[in-house]
Amino acid sequence: MLSEDIKVQLRDYFGKLQSAVILRAAQSRHEQQNELLDMLNGISSCSERVKVILSDEHSPVPRFEILKDNTPVGVQFVGIPGGHEFSSLILAILNAGGAGLAPDSALQSRMARLSDKADIRTFVSLSCENCPDIVQALNQIAIYGGRVRHTMVEGSVVQDELASLNIQGVPAVFAGSKLIHSGRGTLLEIITKLEKEFGTDEAESSVQENLGTFDVAILGGGPAGVSAAIYSARKGLKTALVAEKIGGQVNETKGIENLISVLYTEGPQLSAGLSTHLRSYPVSILEHRRLKDIKDNGALKLMTLDSGETLNASQVIVATGAKWRTLNVDGESEYLGRGVAYCPHCDGPFFKDKKVAVIGGGNSGVEAAIDLAGICSEVVLVEFADSLKADKVLVDKLTSMPNVKIEVSSRTVRVLGDGQKVNGFEIENRTTGELQLVSVDGIFVQIGLIPNSECVRGTVELSKLGEIEVDSKGRTSVRGIYAAGDVTTTPYKQIIIAMGEGAKVALSAFEDRMRG
Repeated sequence: MLSEDIKVQLRDYFGKLQSAVILRAAQSRHEQQNELLDMLNGISSCSERVKVILSDEHSPVPRFEILKDNTPVGVQFVGIPGGHEFSSLILAILNAGGAGLAPDSALQSRMARLSDKADIRTFVSLSCENCPDIVQALNQIAIYGGRVRHTMVEGSVVQDELASLNIQGVPAVFAGSKLIHSGRGTLLEIITKLEKEFGTDEAESSVQENLGTFDVAILGGGPAGVSAAIYSARKGLKTALVAEKIGGQVNETKGIENLISVLYTEGPQLSAGLSTHLRSYPVSILEHRRLKDIKDNGALKLMTLDSGETLNASQVIVATGAKWRTLNVDGESEYLGRGVAYCPHCDGPFFKDKKVAVIGGGNSGVEAAIDLAGICSEVVLVEFADSLKADKVLVDKLTSMPNVKIEVSSRTVRVLGDGQKVNGFEIENRTTGELQLVSVDGIFVQIGLIPNSECVRGTVELSKLGEIEVDSKGRTSVRGIYAAGDVTTTPYKQIIIAMGEGAKVALSAFEDRMRG
């Protein structure tokens, strides 16, 4: 049953619905059918525009679809979308009823060009924090593009199907029996994968336009990019921000305890705060875009986005951040989502009472090993260096746990499996050269970040690690192009440092502008 507090919120949200929305449930004898109908009826009681009906279809598990004015919108749910997925259901109702935050015209154009052959299922766990992002992205694509069909599948009600597809991590996105995406992702990433997998309808029009000329264009929506945009806007400059997702890598961060003056927060909450603060200023926000290339035309820099759109700016601040580093060994990509994972919080429960490995001895790796040791029978932590690099308090905690084994001076050589799922991996002792086969059921990769600098390679000078070379004020090797945050050579990749660097570089760019 829905609490009265939730119903009060839903009445407020649903008051903006412009079209009637129907939740059409299949008939089922499953033990959770009444629970599903109770949830749906509770939702419909909050608005006369939301109705629940039973179809003639019979299903072995609880199932329902969303219709707008009696027409299916291409969104279905299998199981009960509670937990983190309750928000996915509410957003789908709002989007179908015309009360959601619609993607801009360029994004809708890309969605409308997708092949109508795409019939997608996303398998989720209700405790997964990354799953709603993928479910909501695919629901948006189905509703606003009108061609893709998407079904969220709650894994606990289809255990046999999970086993037959060898799913060991969520979210897991399937087209038929083919895995096309696993783990965290963004709306832009999902659209790009669907375009590659299914193709596009060239007959549908696409949006290609120049978005205008700005004083400052910020590339990246993480702490550095948002900070730079706010400081630039406060100086009265015409500012644009291009980003895949506001918050960037912060969205994937669990607990944050070192943001001074904030005792504790989590990535999604901090990202929401960044977005709210950013949107309070007159910044042109171009979300769900990625820079394709940048050309230095002297007084103006021309930026081309992967959407086909272009914009010009006299000054550019690159704050594209970094992404998770992969092992790049045999078997890693083949077993992604089938034993190889990057998020212990989301995929750890799949390995309860099993033996797993964590690759990486920094803070993220040791924290992951500590968390997993609480639910797994055994954890093997592998570190390339001769000692663990994590903070002492974390190392002390790890070494006190009886079911953790630590292998230092070890290089991961390859990931092993039976063709369906991971069953081990091979490591090499860097001192003796000895090879060791380690049997495990899962491998969590936690080896740090790699800078997102490919979009400016060949335009500005990069370090041997791929970081953008900057001076003390964030200037790059090209006049008028600046950089801030994790993508640069600035040491210590921390949220608070990125925020400060973004502000500093924005002030530096403004100072240079004033000096001509």
